[in-house]
Amino acid sequence: MFDVAVTYILRDNLGVAEVLLGEKLRGLGAGNIVGPGGKVEEGETPEEAAIREVREEVGLVIESHALSPLARIHYPFLHRENLSQRSFVFSAQIFSGEIRDSGELVASWWPVEKIPYERMWSDAKLWLPRALSGQFIDATVVIGENNEVLSHDC
Repeated sequence: MFDVAVTYILRDNLGVAEVLLGEKLRGLGAGNIVGPGGKVEEGETPEEAAIREVREEVGLVIESHALSPLARIHYPFLHRENLSQRSFVFSAQIFSGEIRDSGELVASWWPVEKIPYERMWSDAKLWLPRALSGQFIDATVVIGENNEVLSHDC
């Protein structure tokens, strides 16, 4: 099992709460809408990975004090154990820079009320709305052969 860090960057745009999401261009979950994130590298904390991944994938700069923990989710992949992971999920509302696309993501702002859950990993709708509203989520989501949720305790 390896660790990943994901960050949901939030902003207020003329009174509308928005979240930065991107279409994943390659690798596991290609084509899905996701928050910027990726593997925690050797010697890195999840917070350091979150900051690095946001900078690499969407071009924004976040300081560690701006990160708020949203969730810690274990993902056992029953049919592909090498993909099993523990995800550290953060939010940030303070950032600098302008979003840009990368080889990993094509990023854009979405109203929080219109997050495209149907285009995300199938578990996102189970926990992300509560996490974005302030409830810390500590859960296990078991993923099946076709990336479907087999069981969860969200």
